Amino acid sequence: MELLVLHGPNLNLFGRREPHIYGRTTLAEIDTRLRGLAQELGVGLEIFQSNHEGALIDKLHERIDTAAGALVNPAGLTQHGVPLHDAIKAMPFPVIEVHMSNIAAREPWRAHSIISPAVRGTVQGLGWRSYTAALRALAEMAAEAAAAPGS
Repeated sequence: MELLVLHGPNLNLFGRREPHIYGRTTLAEIDTRLRGLAQELGVGLEIFQSNHEGALIDKLHERIDTAAGALVNPAGLTQHGVPLHDAIKAMPFPVIEVHMSNIAAREPWRAHSIISPAVRGTVQGLGWRSYTAALRALAEMAAEAAAAPGS
């Protein structure tokens, strides 16, 4: 079973960008934790980061028939990424939205996610642990979907 992790715009700056909000953990460190957890869970993992919405959408389209689920941190696309929202809705597998910070506790304009209605669930506010918590849930959901009659 192969899962997909998509990191959106500016997340390559984790560890440097607003450490008072996101902490000092780098994206490379998060990815290393995710790969280790994926190995523990017995799932494959493809990780992709882009600062361009179209590249994230292209990756979803590319994996539509081969991924069993996806984690997506839409970052700055959270509030305005209509094309990303539509691409997520088109996926036949579960998608979980991830945020390091609690977007509801930040600036008022950040509180509404256009992505949330398109995903199965959201994990936020746990720092880098948001990713690992979401990966555990996604692996369980994907395994349940694979075991369901008619899959």
